Amino acid sequence: MLSNLYATWGFFCGLGVLALVLLSRCFFRVPEGHLAVLSSFGRALADGPDKRALRIYSPGLNRKAPWHYVHLVSMMEQNLDLSGDHRGLTAMTEDGTLLRFDSNLRFSPLRERLYDYLFELRAPMEHITGLFACLLRNEIANFRPEGEEATPEVGSYALLRRDRQRLHSRIERFVRERIGEHYGVRFHAVDLTDILPPDELADALNAVINAHAEADALHARAEADNQQKLLAAERGVAIAHSHAQAAAEEARVLAAHLSQLHAAGVLDAYIARRRAEVYGEARSLFIHEPENIATVPAKEAA
Repeated sequence: MLSNLYATWGFFCGLGVLALVLLSRCFFRVPEGHLAVLSSFGRALADGPDKRALRIYSPGLNRKAPWHYVHLVSMMEQNLDLSGDHRGLTAMTEDGTLLRFDSNLRFSPLRERLYDYLFELRAPMEHITGLFACLLRNEIANFRPEGEEATPEVGSYALLRRDRQRLHSRIERFVRERIGEHYGVRFHAVDLTDILPPDELADALNAVINAHAEADALHARAEADNQQKLLAAERGVAIAHSHAQAAAEEARVLAAHLSQLHAAGVLDAYIARRRAEVYGEARSLFIHEPENIATVPAKEAA
């Protein structure tokens, strides 16, 4: 009797657990910024006969059958980083130079084309990456100067660096028009963050840059030295000019005083007094005589 009661309770407990499991599988939650699509035994649920018109579930708590599978799709902008040694793309230019490109793809899935994004591609990210790599290699191989004939520089690293903006615009326009239309995504931006040359070309470019930098430094140093010498010469000329002006002013003032003394009739007395003062300060005096030149002390001559 007791064993039958335990068996009955176990049976009902099992039914209750099964009911809870089935009940939990009858609801699913869609996070904000996402959409959900259901599939039943591998077939997507659609509203109507058109299989591409998927039944889309908005964020929140939604109901489903226990055997339905939930496909969550993030509708937020996604970033596909194609940078680094392992994920960077390589492309060969027309002159045979192998370049590596670091780039970023920013995109978001289209609500009206979720069928293409979810069920037409086995691995959407890998497929879009491969398609973008083929597009980039084709654009690099056929990139030419705008409005010019083909020259030896066509397709070279220098040309790509010079017309990088035009290359970026062409790739972005093609990606938005072709990839987004066929694969259920909308591209917001395609950024070529860097164009890296081979190691040998990079070393040569670094050597050229270093040579230019050294030449510019030497030129700046020589120009600074010449400027300093020029300033010193101009300063010396200005000082000499000031000295000449001072001497001229002194001569003019002395001439004016001498003129006043001459007008007063005392010029000869002034000259005699000045001669006596000069003789008094001198240590030796040279006197010129007709027959010989004698040297006498200045005090005796006085």
